[in-house]
Amino acid sequence: MLRAVAVAAAARAVRPSPLTDNPDPACAVMNKKAVSLIALGCLLGILITSGAVSLMSRPASAGSAGERRPAATASAAAASAGAQKVVLKLSHVLDRSHPVHLAMEYMARQLDRRSRGAVELQIFPDGQLGSEIEGIEQVQRGELAMVKTSTAALEGFVPAMAIFGLPYLFRDQEHYWKVLFGEVGRDLALAGAKAGVRGLCYYDSGSRSFYTKDAPILSPEDLEGKKIRVMQSKTAMDMIAHLGGEPAPIAFGELHAALQQGKVDGAENNPPSLFTSRHFEVARHYALDEHARIPDIVLFSQKVWESLSPEVQRWIEEAADESAAFQREAWKKSTEDALEALKQAGVTVHTPDKRPFRRKVQPMYDRLSGSEIGMLVQRIQLLE
Repeated sequence: MLRAVAVAAAARAVRPSPLTDNPDPACAVMNKKAVSLIALGCLLGILITSGAVSLMSRPASAGSAGERRPAATASAAAASAGAQKVVLKLSHVLDRSHPVHLAMEYMARQLDRRSRGAVELQIFPDGQLGSEIEGIEQVQRGELAMVKTSTAALEGFVPAMAIFGLPYLFRDQEHYWKVLFGEVGRDLALAGAKAGVRGLCYYDSGSRSFYTKDAPILSPEDLEGKKIRVMQSKTAMDMIAHLGGEPAPIAFGELHAALQQGKVDGAENNPPSLFTSRHFEVARHYALDEHARIPDIVLFSQKVWESLSPEVQRWIEEAADESAAFQREAWKKSTEDALEALKQAGVTVHTPDKRPFRRKVQPMYDRLSGSEIGMLVQRIQLLE
């Protein structure tokens, strides 16, 4: 479960150790049951059992009758007995230099330290194990222990997650984190249990703002007639339409060319993404309206989670909370560095008044009245 107190304490008390290389993803996670009988003189043989049991490996045989049980269950029992190592796989689609990957490496070190080597976290970046959607599906089936995904990608599995796509939902960054670390954030993190996933911790992915080629977006009127690239999300497209623009849900990989060729007039994203994508080479105006704050979330397989001992679960929760604090600081620095780099590159950064934008999208909230998401919106807006 998410624990705000643990995260806050970790941010103050835990000092990150030097980053280590990610485990080689080519290495197979094996379930070894090696039994060797060594005859020396007239001594009796010694039975030696060793190896690491993966939560994602093939089912291990158990008992003389050859009965087979899930590897996750076998691993949990082994970890509780202190006899064998539990190996967890964690998938994400970002590169190894991203703050999210660095935070996951930090999580792995903390988990190793807390468990004294009894639990190993193996990280697979760059989409090696599939897309975010594919990762969620593998976690549902218990084939993968953990996946990092955007809460936007989780909407199809946990409909309540769509709330994060609503524009101008949070008053500011402080309000945003109060929500995530409060009851609403915990309820949403655990809302996927019936779908076979449970939220372990939230990672910061910043706020999304408009960047454009020819003129800045300082008011809703500046969006009229403009084609703006958005994610393939109904909520995102509705927001652009309510603001007077024309939504263009094209693939992110095609966006740089689309900006150059004039197929779109602009797009929206966080500062690090604007800089690393090099879209700023074409889009020279960046208006920090911060219309959406869509967090990332680390999901854990409910099937695997229930197979673990309470002690192992506690180690995982504590390591995850500490990694969330680490990631928030890394993301903050990444954002500050990106904004400075954008300015140095000649991008004009604007800070528009958000109130006219909020008024324009109010009908999106009005139609949610009485719905589950509408009630969540009320809880968020009432939080001081």
